[in-house]
Amino acid sequence: QVHLVESGGGLVQAGGSLRLSCAASGSIFSINSMGWYRQAPGKQRELVATIISGGSTTYADSVKGRFTISRDNTKNTLYLQMNSLKPEDTAVYYCNAVVRPSSVAIFYNYWGQGTQVTVSS
Repeated sequence: QVHLVESGGGLVQAGGSLRLSCAASGSIFSINSMGWYRQAPGKQRELVATIISGGSTTYADSVKGRFTISRDNTKNTLYLQMNSLKPEDTAVYYCNAVVRPSSVAIFYNYWGQGTQVTVSS
């Protein structure tokens, strides 16, 4: 079993910054990709950013140039630096990880419990 624990959410004014963290623990042989998703009230969950083990990243168009995703492979920890926040960034942010728990080449998809980010205008 693998656990993902997010932290760093909160209330911030428009134009401000927050840094989210996601620590993965448990039965981990390797982590393929990690990512951040968000879900606003009444909307579907959407991709924010992803990063694969080699370091390549992808971003939603809405956050390009404002958000930066990174990971510390030695700590199995994922980060999301969010700058120039806008009210429309308000959502619950979820961490996702595709994990290989053993030397067997089988991967499992895990989600964190989510952390609330609220941006006031």
